[in-house]
Amino acid sequence: MDTEKKDILILAIESSCDETAAAVVKNGREVLSNVIYTQIALHTEYGGVVPEIASRKHIEKINQVIEQALRDSGKKLKEMTAIAVTYGPGLVGALLVGVSAAKAISFATGIPLVGVHHIEGHISANYIENKDLEPPFICLVVSGGHSHLVVVKDYGEYEIIGRTRDDAAGEAFDKVARAIGLGYPGGPNIDKVAKEGNPDAIHFPRAKVGDAVYDFSFSGLKSAVLNYLNSCEMKGETICVPDVAASFQKAVVDVLVEHSMDAVQKYGYDKFAIAGGVASNSALRAAFEKACAQRNITFYHPSPVFCTDNAAMIGAAGYYEYCKGVRHGYDLNAVPSLKLGERI
Repeated sequence: MDTEKKDILILAIESSCDETAAAVVKNGREVLSNVIYTQIALHTEYGGVVPEIASRKHIEKINQVIEQALRDSGKKLKEMTAIAVTYGPGLVGALLVGVSAAKAISFATGIPLVGVHHIEGHISANYIENKDLEPPFICLVVSGGHSHLVVVKDYGEYEIIGRTRDDAAGEAFDKVARAIGLGYPGGPNIDKVAKEGNPDAIHFPRAKVGDAVYDFSFSGLKSAVLNYLNSCEMKGETICVPDVAASFQKAVVDVLVEHSMDAVQKYGYDKFAIAGGVASNSALRAAFEKACAQRNITFYHPSPVFCTDNAAMIGAAGYYEYCKGVRHGYDLNAVPSLKLGERI
C-alpha cells in the first residue's frame, strides 16, 4: 500500500438522515473542505425528522453542496482519487440521494467509488483532529439511532461488545425533551437547559442488562421520567424542567461512563474515544474527561461539528477503505439497516 508518494484526495458525500453534506479529505486526516446543509429548522415543527421531506430536500441541495465542497477545497473534480459515500445505515430515501449522486459522478468521470458505513464514519471522525490516534482503542458511539461500545481492532475492523437493547441514547434524549416541552432537537436542548438544573434533584434508574454487562437499556429510564411527570401532574406539583433535564441527563451519562470505563479496563486499553451526535453533549464530555484522567486513559473526542452528521468523517473512513482496496460497482445500493463491520 503506497500512500506516501501521492496525496489521496477523497470527495465524500453524506445524506443518511437530515444533513446534506460533502467534503474533500486529504490522506484521511486533513479536511480541505466540509460543507453541511442542515434541515433541522425544516423538521422542528414536526417534532422529528420526516423521511419524505428529508429526501426531497437532499435532492434539491446535493449538487450545490458537492460543488461548494470542491470550490472550498481549491481542488477540481478530476483531481479526486476516489468518491466515498454513505450507503447505510439510515433513512433509505435519504441514503439513495447520496448514493445516486456518487454513482453518477463516478460513472461520468471514471473515479473509483467507495461505499462507507455511517457508524464507521462517526468512529473515524476521531482521526481528523487526533493525528496520533491509531487502533486499537475502544470507542463509544452514541447517536439518535445507535448506542454501541466498540473495540476498534484496526482501520475498518470492529468488534461490538455492547449495544442498546431498546432505545438509543439520542432517541431517549429526543423523547424526554418532547415530554418536558423542549421540542426537537432534544439532545442540544436538554444539554442547554440542564446547565440550570440540579442533577441530583430526582433519582432516575440506571439500568443494567444482566446477561450482557456492556449492553445499554434506556427505555426504562425514559418511562421513569414520563411516570414522574404524570405523578407531578396528578398531584398538582410544579415540574422544574431544568431539574428533570439535569437528572435525566446524569442518569444517561452515568451509565455510558460506567460501562465504557469497565470495558476499557477489562480489555486493557489506554485509549478511549467517543463519537456520534450525543458525543457533543457537554456533560458527557466532562464526565469522560474526569473518568479517563482518574484512570490514566487518553481520551479522544471530535469537535462538535464532527460529532453530528458530516461528510469529513466519511472521507476519513473512505480513505482507509480505499487504501485496503475496497471498490464498489454501480450496483451499490442503499442499505438502511447495515450493521457495523458488515460489508456489501
